[in-house]
Amino acid sequence: MTRPITAGVDGSEESLAGLAWAAREAVRRGLPLRVVHAWRFQPHDAIDAGEDTQAQWVHDGLAEVARGVAERHPGLEVTTDVVEGPPAETLIAAASGSEMLVLGSRGHGRVVGFLLGSVGQQVIAGATRPVVRVRAGDEPSGEAAGREIVVGQQGDPEDSAAALGFAFETAAARGATLRAVRAWTLPPLFAYSPASLKLLDEAGGLEPYEKQALGEALGPWRERFPDVPVVEHVEMGSGGQVLLSVSGRAQLMVVGRRVHRTAVGARIGSVAHGMLHLADCPVAVVPHD
Repeated sequence: MTRPITAGVDGSEESLAGLAWAAREAVRRGLPLRVVHAWRFQPHDAIDAGEDTQAQWVHDGLAEVARGVAERHPGLEVTTDVVEGPPAETLIAAASGSEMLVLGSRGHGRVVGFLLGSVGQQVIAGATRPVVRVRAGDEPSGEAAGREIVVGQQGDPEDSAAALGFAFETAAARGATLRAVRAWTLPPLFAYSPASLKLLDEAGGLEPYEKQALGEALGPWRERFPDVPVVEHVEMGSGGQVLLSVSGRAQLMVVGRRVHRTAVGARIGSVAHGMLHLADCPVAVVPHD
């Protein structure tokens, strides 16, 4: 079964930028595009329109948006769905049957970031498929030749396999170079065990060990995608800092995320959180177990 690329649309400038990005990606990958709007009837004193009338307005508006996309991309299969229900739950459900879910994002900074968090962060934390965040003002020129797909790699190979797979697939579809970034910091001395010290000694030190770990994680994907040029980037620093330092050369930033559940709900990791709020380019957050 072919899974579509799904774009969540609410009529805002941000969501329409996300829809445009999703349409271009669907064309590149040869996939259908699904446009979803989460809707709830909201009576207004100033608007004399019942539930059926408002629902028709929503359907008509979404159909008009889809027609515009189809006109820009002849041959692209475009479907629309108006789903009645809470936005976060609706979009999480839509993502489950999709290749990826694409959402608009309002802007930069901590305060604006919390606005994203009201729905977008819930979706990112709960979705079982990749979620891509696109800012208003995103343009196709950002995908020009020479700009890279940047992906963060950390931990053991299986910890970042999903993010690496998504990044390699995207780079292959775009004919782009992939930059794989592994950041490292000095662990406290008490964190070393005899086994870890032996591995470090065999590798020749901390930085060679990190380079070796990155190479091992990339190995299976380089074999699967031999035509994708790869730059291996190992740098000392926090994951967020190092990724942000190379985001200016990226047409897409790809990060993995493991859900952290707390008493106040699901949270995404600090690296994914930082990239969503601070990176200028579109950001793909890929879940892993």
